Amino acid sequence: MMYRITSPTAIRPSMQLPASKSISNRALIINALSDGACTIENLSESDDTKEMLTAFSTSGEIIDVGAAGTAMRFLTAYLAQNTGIYTITGSERMKHRPIKILVEALRSIGAEIKCLGEEGFPPLKITGRRLEGGSITLAGNVSSQYISAMMMIAPGMVNGLKINLTGNIISRPYINMTAGLMRLFGVEVRQDCNTLIIPHCKYTPVKFRVENDWSAASYFYEIAALAGKDVKISLGGLTENSLQGDARVAALFYPLGVATRFTDAGVELQAIQMELPESFDCDFTDIPDLAQTFAVTLCLLGIRFSLSGLQSLRIKETDRLAALKAELGKLGYVLEIHRDSTLEWNGERCLPEPEPVIATYEDHRMAMAFAPVCLKTGSIRISDPEVVSKSYPAYWKTLSAAGFTIELS
Repeated sequence: MMYRITSPTAIRPSMQLPASKSISNRALIINALSDGACTIENLSESDDTKEMLTAFSTSGEIIDVGAAGTAMRFLTAYLAQNTGIYTITGSERMKHRPIKILVEALRSIGAEIKCLGEEGFPPLKITGRRLEGGSITLAGNVSSQYISAMMMIAPGMVNGLKINLTGNIISRPYINMTAGLMRLFGVEVRQDCNTLIIPHCKYTPVKFRVENDWSAASYFYEIAALAGKDVKISLGGLTENSLQGDARVAALFYPLGVATRFTDAGVELQAIQMELPESFDCDFTDIPDLAQTFAVTLCLLGIRFSLSGLQSLRIKETDRLAALKAELGKLGYVLEIHRDSTLEWNGERCLPEPEPVIATYEDHRMAMAFAPVCLKTGSIRISDPEVVSKSYPAYWKTLSAAGFTIELS
């Protein structure tokens, strides 16, 4: 399937955002560890969260999480400490996404996990049991989901858990998000530089409402920046003191001509007239999910850039660095990748394809980041647009309600 997205004559101001997938999935794990006694409102309708809900309602021993990477990592840790025998598997792409670091960390504290295919990759056979805990060491420069997975199951371990993080820690806000949620549910988490200490204790069930998703908000910041002039957009359910690291999008888009005003209902974005910078350099170590939004926006605004700290993008739904280079190349922008962690554009152009079709690589963020390109090109075609269901199933409906034309191509 392919969509053609056509630029609106005017952008309608109110947008509906999804609930945070990251917070929802953590809250579901904590709820399961609380014997399902929590009341959680405004859960995400994303594929990842649906896979988590399905897993917890499955009575059999085989759990298939599809393409949900968060579910694979969080459930692997959860099942390792939950008495029973389970097999957790996923899509073909999931079977090639590494999980060795998490498996080895769990094994080091007594978990019984067998890789049924290639060592270090799903599917996994897990014999769940109560874990002793103690002390582990994890590299900080890999997916923060490994660290969060270990953190959330730590209170149930006999001796609690001390996690020593080594090297450069990426996506630290997601670790802080996990710690913040655990504290809301009554668990003490001590953070001392690169050490996390979580004692043996029990979660306290509470009523909890998931906040809306700042990552999803980034695409509407992109729309405001590319549309320019007098565009105003209202986004509900966002808070200034958010648990989400991607709330930084508000500050980062200001020099690109988008001002943010916080209200009781959420935020209001306004495109403002200002001189744009010639270049934009930023370390995305803590906010890798915003990389696609910024790479596309900066190219379309003609702003040279260097986005560093992107090493985790190689192991996301796709190799996002290679995907961005290929698809922006179709639009006439020549990007370079350095040291597997930095994406740069020095202003070099090439001949754009006359009718480019943006490939999405089974990656929701590719589809959502490239759709606003039509504001500069008139229209853009997106292949396999249904991938947005992974985090934002209503994305195309929201764009349509905002004034964009969405049609099968």
